[in-house]
Amino acid sequence: MLEIVVKTENWERHVRVSAEELAGLVRRIGGDGDRFLVVQPIPDLPDVFAQVWHKAGGDYTLEHRDGAADRHFQATTDGPEAVIAAIAGWARQETGWDAGLAWSLLDMGPTREVPPLDIDEDERKELEKRVREVLVGGYASRAELAELAEDYLVAKDRRPVSREQAEALVDRMWLERVAEQATWQGETDPERLTRAFTALEAAGITARENFTCCRSCGNTEIGAEGASDARGFVYFHTQCTDSAAAGHGLMLLYGGFDGSEESTAAVGREVVAALDADACPPPGTAPQARPFTSPRSTGAGAWSAGGRR
Repeated sequence: MLEIVVKTENWERHVRVSAEELAGLVRRIGGDGDRFLVVQPIPDLPDVFAQVWHKAGGDYTLEHRDGAADRHFQATTDGPEAVIAAIAGWARQETGWDAGLAWSLLDMGPTREVPPLDIDEDERKELEKRVREVLVGGYASRAELAELAEDYLVAKDRRPVSREQAEALVDRMWLERVAEQATWQGETDPERLTRAFTALEAAGITARENFTCCRSCGNTEIGAEGASDARGFVYFHTQCTDSAAAGHGLMLLYGGFDGSEESTAAVGREVVAALDADACPPPGTAPQARPFTSPRSTGAGAWSAGGRR
């Protein structure tokens, strides 16, 4: 698999595609509403991407940017094969991946200077603390973090952080986190958790990560999330994510869709078995049935799992 995310004009998002899947996406573009792809590395890096635009019957325009406006290049070719080879080589960071095309530097205009933040030290610490909490949680994009940073200190008529300042702050902290991640060894607990949730979904249990803002909203909305024949559910919400990122363990909420305590307990056992099969940290407490009512009658329980982010 290629360590990339491919976004299409028609709002598709493809994560870690194979070379064959990438080739299919490139060959597909050209029709109305489906004329370009944007390709980002995993992990996402500020101002690092490749993109291709094509209208049926015309050439392919390929661009790549390497971290700054003065490193933005463009090339054209008359067929998809050179584009496929270039993007795949770029994704693999192969030496000489760009040698088969005639590239030209695009003039992106002058770079706008971002003024330093005009806030006191306490506000700076508070802002960076909150951004770091959400960043470490692992589910927010750079754009979402920038929106958080821009709005976090807003009070009445005071907006001390501009969008540009927010983006600069987030990009710095994001790159620090990427550098930290580069030192990690082996598979992480979140990767194992995702695999366990995928297995539970396939087994008829609706499984969602970082789902809704709180337990109340999650319990209300989970019934409409999965397949109509789903037997039960398991999820954790954003407050659970924040707690796990702070080192306090991850609480999972689960239940059966028939409203019985027996189904809730059975789903809990399946969740524990799936996590155990993927060597996820064991629950800190045994599953406990806690019924509630929602548009789909359900029973629910919760347990906390320790572990690392």
